[in-house]
Amino acid sequence: MHTTRNTLPEATRRTICELLAPRLADAVDLLTQAKQAHWTVRGPNFQGLHEVFDGVAEQAQEWADLLAERIVQLGGTPVGTVRSVAAATTLPEYPLAVVSWDGHVSAVAGVLADFGGKIRAAIDRASSAGDQVTADLCTEICREVDKQLWLVEAHDAKIK
Repeated sequence: MHTTRNTLPEATRRTICELLAPRLADAVDLLTQAKQAHWTVRGPNFQGLHEVFDGVAEQAQEWADLLAERIVQLGGTPVGTVRSVAAATTLPEYPLAVVSWDGHVSAVAGVLADFGGKIRAAIDRASSAGDQVTADLCTEICREVDKQLWLVEAHDAKIK
């Protein structure tokens, strides 16, 4: 841990950094998965989905920045290189064999829901650890994850 004048106890700061590290890896992984869908989607819904997937990627980039910056604020070191993210992500691998537009919708919706569930759990863990600021940050991220999931699921024929 780096020296900081942050008034949270060092043990709390360390706990929160350990909590956020895998979420940072997940956010970077989500960014690349959304870009994979953005680059490869085809079909009659191409334009709309191309834009929706790019929006997910842009939001995931913002979430990664927020998580990394919080780690630094608490005295930790964020790790977000491709190799470190590949080793640390907890999200399922993107199905590279997907070719249909609805397959991309399902894959992106699934990974968004997974990420959202993990961020939602981090809200409670941060709060229990005594860091309401991180809990609020995770709440902010979760609110936007839910919105992005809604935008993706709007294209899902299986959702009625």
